[in-house]
Amino acid sequence: MAKKLEITLVRGLAGKNKRQVATAKSLGLKKPGQVRVHEDTPMIRGMILKVQHLVKVRELED
Repeated sequence: MAKKLEITLVRGLAGKNKRQVATAKSLGLKKPGQVRVHEDTPMIRGMILKVQHLVKVRELED
């Protein structure tokens, strides 16, 4: 079974680098506290690494 990742935005995007803001928005995160679930793929993992200081990640088993 494919693993899923629950990604929560824990810090706001105001004043952050444009690339970091764009990466967070492409993950579907706009406001602090928002949660999105994505498949665990190398592309998503790379995006998480770019904004790791802004998000909290939890692995989900399906």
